[in-house]
Formats: sequence, C-alpha cells, structure tokens
Amino acid sequence: MNFEHLIAINDPNNPLVLPLSRQQIWQGLLHRVDNPRPFLPGLESCTLLERSATMLKRRLVFGPAVIEDHVTLVDQHAVCFAIQPSEQHAGGSLTITIEEPASQHFFLRFAYVTTLGVQANSEDAAYIDYVKSAYQQSDLDCVRLIRTLAADGELQ
Repeated sequence: MNFEHLIAINDPNNPLVLPLSRQQIWQGLLHRVDNPRPFLPGLESCTLLERSATMLKRRLVFGPAVIEDHVTLVDQHAVCFAIQPSEQHAGGSLTITIEEPASQHFFLRFAYVTTLGVQANSEDAAYIDYVKSAYQQSDLDCVRLIRTLAADGELQ
C-alpha cells in the first residue's frame, strides 16, 4: 500500500492558527525522532543504536513487539523512517516532507509505503481504509504535538 496526504501548517486566512517557521517545523520533526514516545502511543521505550549527522538507527519497544528502524534526515526538508523487516513486522517506510508552495505557507506531506494489501486477494486488503484513517489521525496528532511544543516555547 502506498498512501500519502498533506496537512497544512500555516493558514494565512485563519489568524487563529499560530504560524510556524520552517525551523520550528523541522525542530518539531527532530523532536519526534529524538523523543518519539509522545508521538507513538503504546511505545514503551526507544533505544538509540547508532547516530550520525544524517542518520539514526533505533530500537522501538511496543510491549512484546520490538521494531528497529533507520531514520534518515535531510536538513530542514525531510525525515524518512524505514522500518526493518523482521518476524514481528513486515517493514515499510514513512517519509515526512516539509513543502512550501508559497512563502511561509507550509505543508507536511506524509508518504507511507507498506506491504499491506500487496496481494489483491489477501485478507489484509479489507483493512486498508482503516489503516489509512489511522495514519491520517496519527499525523494530525503529530502536527498537534508540534504546535503544542511551539506554543510552549520549546521550538525556536
């Protein structure tokens, strides 16, 4: 299953929406990388296994499920989470890209690639709409958390 959608960050027509800068959005995404627990319900722990300026390798524990992912950072532009296939998880990826079609009019593009529904007659094909809805809600929650961090002065 390939699924992507956009979430508007700044709305020049709505003065009630706190506008965020690219730097604030980027710092919010880095917060999700470095401290994923508030962004991932059910996450019990996250262990950093390896880190460089543009890549992280993490171990995420969700109860009995242990997932390893590689996170690639493209400074001020995108974060890609690539889940490594294992017995507990089929693998997949999420790329979050900051888009700016007009000055200071930011969007986040969330692009998922999974093995769900790859086979047309598979049982999991019936769950695709549910999964898409869950992803979209999780992404709205992510933006909400970034907004909260910005309002609390934690993002510069």
